[in-house]
Amino acid sequence: MNKISLYIRDSYKEMMQKVTWPTWEELQQSTMIVLAATVIITALVALMDFASNGVLKFVYSLFK
Repeated sequence: MNKISLYIRDSYKEMMQKVTWPTWEELQQSTMIVLAATVIITALVALMDFASNGVLKFVYSLFK
């Protein structure tokens, strides 16, 4: 039990003294970057899905 309490105490100390937390502006900027990347990646996946769907329909039509 002593090891667990020591671990919790050390973790709390590290989180409060050694971790550098971002400012509100840095957090907002990082959030916008993540959102933009998510939108771009989603668009790329949708484009690849659309293209592969068209190619597969064409290939399947050849064997009808």
